[in-house]
Amino acid sequence: MFDFIIHTSLRQRLMVLGLSLFLVVYGALSLRQMPVDVFPDLNKPTVTLMTEAGGMAPEEVEQLVSFPIESGMNGMPGVTRVRSVSGVGLSIVYVEFEWGSDIYRNRQQIAERLNLVREQLPEGIVPQMGPISSIMGEILLIALPADPAKVSPMQVREYADWVVRPRLLTIPGIAQVTPIGGEVRQYRVEIRPAKLQALGIEREQVDAALRDFGANTSGGFLQAQGREYLIRQVGRTSRMEDLRSVVLGAESVTLPSGGTQVQSFSETSRLFDWGFENFSYQTVLEEAELVKEVSVALSKVDHVSVHPAADVELLLPKGTDPASLERTLDLESPVDAPVTEGQVLGTLSISLEGEVLTTVDLLASHDVEASGLLLFWRNVRNFFSSTAVKVVGIALLVLAAALVLLWATLSVTPARRLGWSGLLRHRRKLGLYAFFYTVLHVLAWAAWDRGWIPASMWADLWRRDFIGVGALAVLCLIPLAVT
Repeated sequence: MFDFIIHTSLRQRLMVLGLSLFLVVYGALSLRQMPVDVFPDLNKPTVTLMTEAGGMAPEEVEQLVSFPIESGMNGMPGVTRVRSVSGVGLSIVYVEFEWGSDIYRNRQQIAERLNLVREQLPEGIVPQMGPISSIMGEILLIALPADPAKVSPMQVREYADWVVRPRLLTIPGIAQVTPIGGEVRQYRVEIRPAKLQALGIEREQVDAALRDFGANTSGGFLQAQGREYLIRQVGRTSRMEDLRSVVLGAESVTLPSGGTQVQSFSETSRLFDWGFENFSYQTVLEEAELVKEVSVALSKVDHVSVHPAADVELLLPKGTDPASLERTLDLESPVDAPVTEGQVLGTLSISLEGEVLTTVDLLASHDVEASGLLLFWRNVRNFFSSTAVKVVGIALLVLAAALVLLWATLSVTPARRLGWSGLLRHRRKLGLYAFFYTVLHVLAWAAWDRGWIPASMWADLWRRDFIGVGALAVLCLIPLAVT
């Protein structure tokens, strides 16, 4: 068969030259239209659903949030796979559709199905669709270095949230910007039960006052002299002084003289006296105290000491030995360098008889510089261990082996004319090797790119020209391999 093709080609030189010229021109035109990417996206059209579930453990997120959403998404037209990732207070569900499907139509289907799924979710849990992107969409990481002595991590995070992020979102092509790290500003109200009990105030009163704080309410309308006036209570504020002045509640009686006094004043005095007699503030941890040494990776220094962020002062029953308090460490070990002085590396919880009294951040006591060589080696190792690099590398190796063997097979006849006849007896073996590796490359395309779906493979042959040309080449090799 191979000799027949050679002799026929030699007799029909013009036809062979014309066909070759046509293939060269067609290949050049196809090359101009062929998309090129360092890491091509091999994923199907995917819609991402992100759901925040504050306060839930990963097991609760999986049972109460992820599972109902997955069940609701399965069975939709065009859906091939549904998978999810459940973490602390966060559920991410990936809904994959068939190749070639319209992503905007897919998102519309998801939005319609979510209306039914929301009834099965806990109260206050609302799934949100992520932007149209892929796992290859993360192209840039921006760091905001700051001197801890001049700027706090909270100020850096506020700058990232309110300055950097809005400006980046105005750039065309950017779908999402996610700030990570720093400290998010929060206001916390610490309640002292003894003082509340002394004043006769319930915990529910505090909760109600905080819920109503800063709310604007309507008082209806007032009609006077032919005019209608809108009555509003404007409670929204941005001052901490207003929060400190929130009224929790009070009871009073009118005296004969017209003055007023607090009804429970005497009881309050006795309660305060009892509290001062039985409780006292004790310093159980000083800021300068070195709590533990944390292992450090990617640096010539193998450890760094941590200390509390501030002195820890607790209201304890008199006679309580601070050494009897339980200390629970939550530290990340080892921590990757670089480490800056004052960086939060973990927390320390102090408990009494199983009840957590307070939690304090543990800070690095000094700077630890990173080793450039170790960082470079880590980045290289992570790069070559990624799935995309492995897939592309295997495919290229298989293709390169097939091309080398095919070249060696085609070079047997010219080499024999030059007097090199040693490869002649291995020509059939080299051809079979070339065919074998070519088939491996086709199987890799069918498995990783098309997911073993015959309809998708057939459509890809006509949609991408280079795939069709490759399939035609494989068909031409089949008669040669058989004979």
